[in-house]
Amino acid sequence: MDLPLNKFKKAIAEGNTQYGLWAGIPDSTCAEICAGTGFDWLLLDGEHAPFDMRSIYTYLQAVAPYDIHPIVRAVKGDINLIKQLLDFGAQTLLIPMVDTKEQADELVQAMRYPPQGIRGMGSSIARAARWNAIPGYLQSANDQVCLLIQVETRRGVENLPALLEVEGVDGIFIGPSDLSASMGHVGNAAHAEVVSTIEHCIETIVAAGKAAGILAIDPLQARHYISKGATFVGVGVDTLLLRNSALELAASFKDGAKMTNTNSPLKSGY
Repeated sequence: MDLPLNKFKKAIAEGNTQYGLWAGIPDSTCAEICAGTGFDWLLLDGEHAPFDMRSIYTYLQAVAPYDIHPIVRAVKGDINLIKQLLDFGAQTLLIPMVDTKEQADELVQAMRYPPQGIRGMGSSIARAARWNAIPGYLQSANDQVCLLIQVETRRGVENLPALLEVEGVDGIFIGPSDLSASMGHVGNAAHAEVVSTIEHCIETIVAAGKAAGILAIDPLQARHYISKGATFVGVGVDTLLLRNSALELAASFKDGAKMTNTNSPLKSGY
């Protein structure tokens, strides 16, 4: 058994745009449905959604057979938490609220085994190593981990040049909602000042040879940021897709089209 190659890491390093879906429903059936829809990556939101460690583990198991790359967003940049998530089999982590070079340096260390880092050894009970079934896992795992950090405050934006100097940071994700709040525009990520700052960040990240990412559920906004150089872009959220589709369907019957009784069986495909 070979160590899975991190196709997402390779793609963003080559500048190939990767489209993703945000996952906020910690359910394995939902995981399989979303995993089979054709997105390049699926992000498990361990920061804001009700994922716990067990549900992250089962979610990773559920999506494993599908051609999609799971990314786990940790609740925070904790060294021990990162160790567990990597042992679960996550190869790509997104860490929120990274404001300083010192934080980024510590995260890089946490992602890697010695001598390049400080990740603790536990491969015999780690799904990532297939419980020691992957030959040379400890020697090769460092090459397949991918660290994405979130810049989502004024301080983070100010320190962006220093963050870009950190070797081992593969990509920087701009968090539009928190950034807009930090800039005094709570709930308005489309404010001209926020958009201008995001554009500047993306262009700075790309110029430094790193991958830039963002969540933009408005198609026009997503395409705009892609045109600026963003290469990993979340274009939807599972909770919103479910809610909006349900609202639309309900409205089409209760507020819109009239139902006609034809006295014939419904041909719904079920």
